[in-house]
Amino acid sequence: MDRLDDMMAFIKVVDTKSFTTAAERLNLSKSVVSRRIAELENRLGARLLNRTTRKLSLTEVGQAYYERCTRIIADLEEAEQAVADLHAAPRGRLKVNAPVSFGLLHLAKAVAEFLERYPSIEIEMDLNDRYVDLIDEGYDLAVRIGRLRDSSLIAKRLAPNRQVVCASPAYLEKHGVPQTPDELSNHNCLIYTNIPTAEQWQFRVGDAMRSVRVSGSLRTNNGDLLRESAIAGVGIIVLPTFLCGEALSKGQLQCLLLDYYMAESNVFAVYPQNRHLSPKVRVFVDFLAERFGPRPYWDCALLSLQPFRAEA
Repeated sequence: MDRLDDMMAFIKVVDTKSFTTAAERLNLSKSVVSRRIAELENRLGARLLNRTTRKLSLTEVGQAYYERCTRIIADLEEAEQAVADLHAAPRGRLKVNAPVSFGLLHLAKAVAEFLERYPSIEIEMDLNDRYVDLIDEGYDLAVRIGRLRDSSLIAKRLAPNRQVVCASPAYLEKHGVPQTPDELSNHNCLIYTNIPTAEQWQFRVGDAMRSVRVSGSLRTNNGDLLRESAIAGVGIIVLPTFLCGEALSKGQLQCLLLDYYMAESNVFAVYPQNRHLSPKVRVFVDFLAERFGPRPYWDCALLSLQPFRAEA
């Protein structure tokens, strides 16, 4: 403790450029602060400060020691704060960004349950499909779907994002059921335009991915519109199960080409890289991971048809 006290006295003297002001900030007498600096220099065997009647300045050794001391004290304060955070009740405003469809279909009910469980937390939820900058725009975290870009953000997997080919019973009765990916060229395939390879549907054949070119009468950047159009019998779609899982459960859509795996990705919670995680972010991320998990409820109909792997 004596060494830490000496470090704190040294830092305050340097920061305030005054023994008198440093003593006031530390609630000590000037003589005590002077003695601590003198004892510190004696123990180190080096002069840390140049003293004149008009000003104080750091020696070269003092500058290096000051930089080390400030890092040590900052680490100590942060360690204490991290422990305090773990025991503190989560509270405050949580600013979250998420894709529109996933937010409306799945986060809305999850947030209602979360707020009931944690009444001291407020949530500001922004739903949009653009790629936001969490740090510049002040978000605590974001829900992102798909393969993540390289970044300094921390990512926690919340659930698999499984893709399926499906169509309505009415469409299949009228146009037939494709048995292989190649037969999709004979069908009206509805295109999701918000990805670079919109007209190239990817299927896993053995250990390799194979692209099949498709086309159709409807192109849109909204998955909900594609789902409703497919339910109405317009054509065949590829959608993530979080968008079409309920329609599959109700029999409004039927899965096709179950012998062929579609490319899979994940649903993530991402947040800025901090040296310790605030309680409000930690409990929200843990809550979503528990609620969705490796076998999310929107996959119930699919998993009853085909035993998918637990990991995406």
